[in-house]
Amino acid sequence: MLACRIHAKEDLRVEPMTAPSPGPGEVLLRLGAGGICGSDLHYYLEGRNGSFVVREPLIPGHEASATVEAVGPGVTRVKKGDRVAVSPSHACGRCEGCRQGREQLCSAMRFLGSASLFPHVQGMFRELFVMGERQCYPVAGDVSLGELAFAEPLAVALHAVNRGGDLLGKSVLVTGAGTIGCLTVMAARLAGARQVTVSDVLDRPLEQATRVGADVALRADRDGDRLAAPRFDVCYEVSGNFSALRSCVAAVKRGGTVVQVGTLPHEPLPFVVNEVMAKEIDLRGAFRWGIEFDWAVDYLSARRVDVRPLLSGQYPLEDAAAAFAAAADKHRSTKVQVVCA
Repeated sequence: MLACRIHAKEDLRVEPMTAPSPGPGEVLLRLGAGGICGSDLHYYLEGRNGSFVVREPLIPGHEASATVEAVGPGVTRVKKGDRVAVSPSHACGRCEGCRQGREQLCSAMRFLGSASLFPHVQGMFRELFVMGERQCYPVAGDVSLGELAFAEPLAVALHAVNRGGDLLGKSVLVTGAGTIGCLTVMAARLAGARQVTVSDVLDRPLEQATRVGADVALRADRDGDRLAAPRFDVCYEVSGNFSALRSCVAAVKRGGTVVQVGTLPHEPLPFVVNEVMAKEIDLRGAFRWGIEFDWAVDYLSARRVDVRPLLSGQYPLEDAAAAFAAAADKHRSTKVQVVCA
């Protein structure tokens, strides 16, 4: 079998490896589709994602759908041939965060495709991989494996919207119109937002965001005056850019909420905190997801959220280098996936 491995900055190789076998309570999966996320791109382009540095070959991939190849003893949740969304989150179930029902805050989290631990937690960009039974979410209906691989990023967006509080009748700003930004637009619509504005520095992502539900699209580098007035109830900073966070702090109403969703550079925060104090802004983080993964699978299965406009291209696993190059080009791509036949 083949696996995609990142050895260092801009050093991605598709290499053979031994196929695994499922043990008790485990499921052998064949990759259907795997979405290339911003963190995967950071590992490839920079050899790191924030403070997490690639120190050994890392198999990326935490957004995936798959088909069940075989099941180990005791597995009852799925059977051979089932199509599943795969949760990349392995929480311990024992720490304070887990006991509070906030598994995304697990102090012993093992998250697939991450260099946060050493040895690294290997991801799903490989032909075959083994997962615990409870990480597999079977689906019925005609939803494609490509659509199903959006479960993880959609869960991120749903969790972000939840962190913003009640959106019914509210005005919302989303900074960053990539995959997570567009999904946040869609999630805000589901939550009843009255008006959704999105900003970015590129035209193509903004056009995409308007196709999936944004009312207003602003170029952050040209429409700064329209982002300076405090007129939004809730702002979601999705781009991972300091200037966008400053825009959110300026654009949110007094007593409003700013939710940081994107990963900011690993350096001191260069903005005036006094504005957070003087406007009594609730500045919150949104990290990964909890129960929202279940919701995401349900929404995708029923096509209550139609992610098909966001899928820019699919590449065979053996062409992973081309897939990563396409994913890095935001002028022509939103979500790019690697697939196995």
